Amino acid sequence: MKLARHDKILELISREQIETQEELAKRLQAEGFQVTQATVSRDIRQLKLTKTAGPNGRSHYIVQKEAQQELGGKYIQVLKNGFSGMDTAQNLLIIHTVSGMAMAVAAALDELKIRDIIGCIAGDNTIMCATKSPEIAQQVMLQIDKMLNGR
Repeated sequence: MKLARHDKILELISREQIETQEELAKRLQAEGFQVTQATVSRDIRQLKLTKTAGPNGRSHYIVQKEAQQELGGKYIQVLKNGFSGMDTAQNLLIIHTVSGMAMAVAAALDELKIRDIIGCIAGDNTIMCATKSPEIAQQVMLQIDKMLNGR
């Protein structure tokens, strides 16, 4: 739930200029998350959000550059923790995960924003990632392999 909430916070602040914790809490509640101001405050700290002045002169939340890199590392760690193997089938990259981890790994892949992945569908222990061609599926497989092995 926390990962989904953090993903939603990042999505909201990238789309909108959210100025206060109270405003963020209301937006999260409108999206179906039951949060308190204390939870939002903790999330802001954990995500290392900061405020910057917008075009209207009012400050709003953004992700610090260093925090973005750290989040990328966290998503790669989720990938590493759940990954068990992968293969291609035409333009599809099939990723096998530890049982119950496919959704988390698919969410991590989405957040890593691998350009050539059109979309992912996750089951319990398998993810199907669509690409535009068999060659691109192979390239994405190599890219993920590099992430997994720190190259």
